[in-house]
Order: sequence, then structure tokens, then C-alpha cells
Amino acid sequence: MYRLSIVRFLINGRSSPCTAVIPSTSLELAHFLHLSSSSLLPQSLPSSKAPEEERLPPLQWRTQLLRCMLPSSLPLPLPFRGSHYLPTAPPSFSFFGVSRPAYRPFSSLRISGSRTTGRSTISGGSLRVVCEKVVGIDLGTTNSAVAAMEGGKPTIVTNAEGQRTTPSVVAYTKNGERLVGQIAKRQAVVNPENTFFSVKRFIGRKMAEVDDESKQVSYRVVRDENGNVKLECPAIGKQFAAEEISAQVLRKLVDDASKFLNYKVTKAVVTVPAYFNDSQRTATKDAGRIAGLEVLQIINEPTAASLAYGFEKKNNETILVFDLGGGTFDVSVLEVGDGVFEVLSTSGDTHLGGDDFDKRIVDWLAANFKKDEGIDLLKDKQALQRLIETAEKAKMELSSLTQANISLPFITATADGPKHIETTLTRAKFEELCSNLLDRLRTPVENSLRDAKLSFEDLDEVILVGGSTRIPAVQELVQKLTGKDPNVTVNPDEVVALGAAVQAGVLAGDVSDIVLFRCYSPFLGLETLGGVMTKIIPRNTTLPTSKSEVFSTAADEQTSVEINVLQGEREFVRDNKSLGSFRLDGIPPAPRGIPQIEVKFDIDANGILSVAAVDKGTGKKQDITITGASTLPMDEVERMVKEAEEFAKEDKEKREAIDTKNQAESVVYQTEKQLKDLGNKVPTAVKEKVESKLEELKNAISGESTQTMKDAMAALSQEVMQLGQWSYDQAGASDTESASTEPSEPSPSPSGQSREGGDVIDADFTANLD
Repeated sequence: MYRLSIVRFLINGRSSPCTAVIPSTSLELAHFLHLSSSSLLPQSLPSSKAPEEERLPPLQWRTQLLRCMLPSSLPLPLPFRGSHYLPTAPPSFSFFGVSRPAYRPFSSLRISGSRTTGRSTISGGSLRVVCEKVVGIDLGTTNSAVAAMEGGKPTIVTNAEGQRTTPSVVAYTKNGERLVGQIAKRQAVVNPENTFFSVKRFIGRKMAEVDDESKQVSYRVVRDENGNVKLECPAIGKQFAAEEISAQVLRKLVDDASKFLNYKVTKAVVTVPAYFNDSQRTATKDAGRIAGLEVLQIINEPTAASLAYGFEKKNNETILVFDLGGGTFDVSVLEVGDGVFEVLSTSGDTHLGGDDFDKRIVDWLAANFKKDEGIDLLKDKQALQRLIETAEKAKMELSSLTQANISLPFITATADGPKHIETTLTRAKFEELCSNLLDRLRTPVENSLRDAKLSFEDLDEVILVGGSTRIPAVQELVQKLTGKDPNVTVNPDEVVALGAAVQAGVLAGDVSDIVLFRCYSPFLGLETLGGVMTKIIPRNTTLPTSKSEVFSTAADEQTSVEINVLQGEREFVRDNKSLGSFRLDGIPPAPRGIPQIEVKFDIDANGILSVAAVDKGTGKKQDITITGASTLPMDEVERMVKEAEEFAKEDKEKREAIDTKNQAESVVYQTEKQLKDLGNKVPTAVKEKVESKLEELKNAISGESTQTMKDAMAALSQEVMQLGQWSYDQAGASDTESASTEPSEPSPSPSGQSREGGDVIDADFTANLD
């Protein structure tokens, strides 16, 4: 599964051999650059206090990648690891004394080890390659899409309805039937309390965080005993976690992809907004697990968009991805070129999206109606749902028109009769209603460029992602901010899914020339005296990374310390998110400030955070690994997985019942038509048998048993075959009789005249039997 190679690095004219474990297929050297931070150095090369000329070179250097085809042998540990520095000259490889046997595929590779640079250590992660089809999924707030690598290019997978995107909507009817996608969206107006949309805004969050969002939907959002968000479904008397609803959307996407690709899909790369925190990312993975899907990787939506844009591009470019989706807003700055994608910075607002623009129209319509009629439509669930749908349509119309006509007949009724809404919304008025939302788009753009230490003049391209970027005022804002016309060569609704498919292709081994350097967006730190957050890992740090700080006790004779790990941008603990905590005991009593406690943060390439605290005096150590603070307990996730499997089985049975019923009704129609066409020509015995079985099938259709319908269809088919055989025999007998009867003279015509020659005469004869 691995190949041992002697690799000779030529650095500044000197060669330095070292051994390395390499996977058994050819990989770009950049994969190793990704796994072991931003460099590969031989073990003997010092990395601390590296001179200026040996520090990390620009992206243009790292794009000079060498493809290595290495011979097979036994695996050995990799004796070196990445550091903060790279030599000025790119390393070249020389293989000696080894043969080159046949190559074979590999399933996974994990490189372990570390290399320290001063007080900072870069730790590696894992690269997993799976030899099967992996899809990329854009799990959106409003719409979702799935894509896969086909013929070496990312391709959007059409759903069962033939559409390229699927509404992220799930509904339950009063008889308990579950609807997903377009069919669920179509019935939302008549079933608002049981139709769930914009669920992405609630995933992985506590009820206290979503008070405003919960007022914008037509279904009830409630709090469970742990303060988590639950979505109430009166139709079946159940409360759902947001992860369960998202899982149902994922399940449909994967089922449609399996049919499209003619391959059962079980693995995927799923995208999330760049500013999703650990809880939201873990909740998204939980949703995949509930759907029976193995989520191999979670990547940021702007990063995915850049992968789609930069796929097969060779020129080095600095791009800004402006992603305004249905529920979130993200901005990322990346360097792209020759297969290398490096995220320089990320910023965003998880409380700003296209839904907020829709809500301004909803509030405007409701306020005007209340002013004119004295009725608050926001308290009427059905009316609210109609307003939401109308607002979305009006917003879309205003992207190409200067005004939108809004007509909502019978929006409600009073004792005086039905009430209607008939009005016109101009683009100018819409932009006025959304002016402060447009202002909020500026800050993340400016922050992202500041964090990347770039100016607007350094940008080569601006990529727009998300349907709401079609709003003219948004495009105008981007143009004014950046001084560049936005790139419109990519479809904003599909580009994220296409990029996710590219990364899925990397993991599946279908794509070998792409390397992604990701960064960790928010600050990480811990709680210190006075409820202050002391920041350890800066925002937008490239992964993998590690950093440590030394702290001391806050009181005399203190023998233990509580390490509270925090994530966020604010200065105080109360305003940030706690990821976990642990206690270090056994500290020798001493005056405050004397004990030396080193706390080390370590994040691997997959974003898994490990925090360790060591008392330097005694060597005692305690640590914690944070893979994501899920809002759902593991046993509840397991319950949801089993429930989803039961639902999948139930859905399959319901689908089979519907298909069988449709087939049975078709058989009934065709049989009745055949009997009618044959009329009295059919022998009574044969006809009675067919009609008997036909009646049995009609009764089976009226019942509820799928198997009974199948049995009745089979029985009827046997009799219909007998009927068909009789028809065939009769036709054969007629042909034989006609062939054996040769008249010696022409037959008379219907008019009593004779015809000469061998022409065929078509005529009807009527015999009077009276």
C-alpha cells in the first residue's frame, strides 16, 4: 500500500537524502505540502530563526510541482515535518538504487510526526483517497445542488424532477406523508405550519441565538430542555432537530445522484458557510450521518466556488469570492493558480442573506396592509407564507425589471368580505427598504482584505456566488468597492456544488492536480482572570498549525486551574462560544504568578483542535480534543439515524405502493380497451375469465395491499395472454382460409359491376338474415 523512497533534496546546491513514506500512486508533491503544512524539509535542515531569504516563498514558487512516481517497498515513518520556512530554491528529486515495479491504487495515507520552530509547531493531518464515486453537495438555505466528476469535469446532477437545483424544503402532510424538494415547496401555502424551509439558519445553534430568525418562518420554532432548537410538526405530533430536516434534503440529493450516476452514492463533500462555527459544522456532519451519508470533508462555500472557477486555470490570480446566499454572507480572498488554492482570509455574517432582503418586502407589504385594513398579516400563518413566496418572486423580478406588480387576491377576509393586495414595488423603493442590509455587506469585504494584507488594487477577479448576488444594487456595491466588474462566467446557483465536486474528485482519486490550503476563520483562545478571552490562534491561520502560551495561577496556593477553550471575535468570555473545558490538578502550592503552566493549541489539517496544559514544574499534563461541539448528544444522533433508516424503508414502501397502483390502473385501462375493441368476437368463456380477473384487480386497487395488487395483476396477465393467444390463432386461421380460396372469376363489386384484373377492392357487405 505504500512505497519507500530515498528522496534527495537539492537545496542551494547541496544534496540531502532522506527516506519518506509515499502512497503507491503518483501524487503531486503539493499533496505533501498540504499534509505537512506549507513545506517539506529534510530532517537535517534547521528551521528556527531562518534567514529572510529562506522564508516562505510566494504562491508562484509553490506552483512548481513535481510529479513523483515512486517504487514500492515497506513503509517507514516520515522523519520530517513541515515548518514555517521553505528554502528559496524549489527542491528537486533524484531516485537512485531502486527499481520501478507496477503501480497499484491505495486507500488511505496518514503522515505523522512534527517539527518545531521556536515555540510554534506545525502538525500534519491526513489525506484520504477512496476508490469510489464521491459527490459534492451544496446544502443551501434556499436551494441545494449536487455535482460529480464526469469525464474529468465537474457536472451538476439533475434531480428526479429534471431540475439542476432542489429547494431545501421538507413538508409533512396531514396523513403523515413526507415531501421533499419542489413538491414540498408547492404546497407550502396550504400547509404552512408543517412545511420547513430556511432550516440552515437553525442548524447547530441554541434557541437563544435564533430569536429573530424564528419569527421569520411560518412553522413553530421551540426550545428543548437543553436549550437547543426544535422545529414543531403538528401534522405528525413530533419535534424535529434542524439536523433531521437537513438530513432529509441530503437523502433526496443522494438518491437522485445515485439514479443519475447509476451508482449507489454513500460518500460526499459538503459545503458550509465560511463563518460557520464548530457546532454548525459538526451539526452538518451529523445531518449527513443521519441521512446515511459519510461526509468525508466539510469545506467552505467560497473556497468551493474558487475551486470551480480555478479548475484547469494555469494563471496565478488573487480572487475575492463574494457569497451572498439565502441565509448567510461570506467573503474569502484566495490565491489561485496551477492547481494550488490558498485561502488568505475569510470574513462574513451568518445573520445576513437573501431571506433578509425578502423579509424587508414582507414587512413592507404587511405594514401597508395593516395601515389600510387594520389587520396584521404576520400573525396569520397562511397569509405569511403567501407573503414570503410573493416577496421572493418580486425580488427576482426586480433583478431584471424596474418594477414588480404584486397581486395577492383573497389574502384574508373579514365580516365585510375578502381582502386583497394589489400594489407595485419599484426597484428604487426596494433598494431603499434594504439600504442598511447593503451597508452591512461592506464590512466583511473590507475586513477580509485587511486580514489578507491586500488592497482592492491587488485583486484580479471578483467572483459572485449565491442567487442574491443577482440584485443590481449588490452588483453595483461590489463594483464600487473593488473597482472591478464582477466575473459572471460562473453560475452563482451552481458554482459551489461544482467546486465541492472538484474536491470530492481529489478525495476519490479522480483529480490529482488540485491542492487546497485552508485557514481557520475565527480566533481561538481561553478564559483568563476577569472573564477575558486571551486569544491564542489568530483569525485566518493556515492549517495545520500549533501555538503555545505560558500562564500562571491567579491566586496564592492555587493547586488547580480550569482551562476553558473559547472561539470568537469578542474580548469577553460571555460574548464568545465555549468549545469545551478541562481541569489541570496537582499544581504545587505557591504564591500567585510563580507556577508556569504552558497551554498548547494544535489544529490539524481537518480542523480538529487539541488543547494541552502542562505544569512545567511537575510535568503533569491534561488535554482535550475538540472535534466539534455538537448540539446533539451521541445517543440522540444514533436514534435519528435509526429513525431515518425506518423512514427510508417506509418511503420506499410508499413509493412502491404508488408505482404498483399506477401500473395496475394502466393494466385495467389497457385490458378494458382490448375487450372493447374485440367486442363480441371473443368466446364467452375466455371473456368471462378475463372480466373476472379484471374485477379482482379493481378490488385490489381499492384496497391497501401492494402484494395483493401484484398478485391480481399477475393473474390478470395470464388470462390476457390467453386472450392474446386466441386473437393470434383466429388471425392465423383467417389468413390460411383466405390463402386457400382462389376464385375462378372476378367477384362482383358492391354495385353489381365486375372488375377486370387483379386489383384489390375494399368493400363492406351487409347480409339480411330476416
